[in-house]
Amino acid sequence: MDRYHRGSLAVQERVGVRELAEHVGRSIGPGIRDVAAAFLALQPHLVVGAADGTGRLWASLLTGAPGFVRATGPDRIAVRGGLPDGDPLAGALAADGTRVGTIALDPRTRRRMRLNGTLAVTAGGFAVTAEEVFSNCPKYLQKRQPLERVAEGPGTVRRSGALTPGQERAVRAADTFFVATAGAGGADASHRGGMPGFVEVLSPTELRWPDYPGNAMFLTLGNLALDERAGLLFPDWEGGGVLQLSGRARTEFAADGSRGVRFRVEAVVESLHPGRLRWSAPEYSPANPALPDGPHAGSTTR
Repeated sequence: MDRYHRGSLAVQERVGVRELAEHVGRSIGPGIRDVAAAFLALQPHLVVGAADGTGRLWASLLTGAPGFVRATGPDRIAVRGGLPDGDPLAGALAADGTRVGTIALDPRTRRRMRLNGTLAVTAGGFAVTAEEVFSNCPKYLQKRQPLERVAEGPGTVRRSGALTPGQERAVRAADTFFVATAGAGGADASHRGGMPGFVEVLSPTELRWPDYPGNAMFLTLGNLALDERAGLLFPDWEGGGVLQLSGRARTEFAADGSRGVRFRVEAVVESLHPGRLRWSAPEYSPANPALPDGPHAGSTTR
């Protein structure tokens, strides 16, 4: 199978990791192994990346009791339930044929699994036929424990075209976010993490974050090389809310070999819904590299 499209190949060549990427890429396949199926069945969260009806990319968070995501075949998962009202991907996840990227990340164990494929609507939710399934290492994941599920209360959704001062503070305080991208006909959802402050807010419509060494596949940056559309999801782990941004991103390559991603905000959705899950404060990964201007460590993954 062709593990990488020309965007990822171009970034791998530029960074000089083609041989390593080819080796790592052997782990990508359409099959869901037994250990992966068991992992999915324990998860209370699933992040989904896709395009809405206008073509904007978003990353959304689905929440449910463990078992709401499960493998139902060697290359198929079923998801019970759907997104809360007002989520920008609610329509896309109710349409057959939507190309989706998913990531299940367990803060309790610092494990994660990605599955990309095509969606089919079912009576109780939706299913995804897998085209790519693989796991990433736990090196840069922050550790958390679940506290409680908030079942009651009204849902709130706020929309805008730029970050408010409060949303800017939330982004600066984030130690984790997810990024949805698209390329070569499919969608992908990936994780970024670091110490608070690793995401810079340059203005109410512009963000920047460093791209730290990861698995050498460059799936996210490869997609951005072909298609600048991107969707970001910032979870409020302790409060249970989510901040979703849609816009365009590009990679900046520095002469010293470092890389960063600059993101232009085009649409913002901030929401808080009943049924959300609250988590403990984080235990940061001991492998996180230090931020340039502080004593703490911060990191991101590819």
